[in-house]
Amino acid sequence: MWLSEVTLEGKEVHLVPLRKNHREGLLKAASDGDLSKLWYTSVPSEETIDAYFQYAFNEQNEGHALPFTIIDKKTNTIIGSTRFCNVTSTHKRVEIGYTWYAKSFQRTAKNTETKLLLLSYAFETLQCIAVEFRTHHENKASQNAITRLGAQQDGILRQHQQLQDGSYRDTVVYSILNNEWNTVKQQLEIRLNH
Repeated sequence: MWLSEVTLEGKEVHLVPLRKNHREGLLKAASDGDLSKLWYTSVPSEETIDAYFQYAFNEQNEGHALPFTIIDKKTNTIIGSTRFCNVTSTHKRVEIGYTWYAKSFQRTAKNTETKLLLLSYAFETLQCIAVEFRTHHENKASQNAITRLGAQQDGILRQHQQLQDGSYRDTVVYSILNNEWNTVKQQLEIRLNH
């Protein structure tokens, strides 16, 4: 398999393979800001976390995903989760998605470093030709964060998914290409060092 479990280590965070024993830590992180109540994203709650794990592990077993738990190195506490998903090994493409942080860690250096670790691994170890980001059309905070990373908008997939309540999700798609990576990496490193 092209993807295999790995731990990614930075100064602020380390990303470890998602495990079921992270359950309580993830629920505690999600309760910081009542994230599971946000209708335009999928943050686990007490009612949905088992299905969240099952889906992540099924996707991983099929070679379509590699889920991580994000741990704050200073306090050794779980602050969120992220994953490589929609993996296309034949074309060396991955998406970074299912990313969420406890409210008190949003828009911090920990997010920037998490993305730097994932992107570095994708482009420098996996030799990806492109890394995608996707978000709900109504999730403006996520769109702004993706743009700040240096990703370019590819387009909008209209009525891309039907949600549980019957409504439709328009998905905004962004990407960073391998020939853009050096510039994006320099910008992220500058942001982290200031």
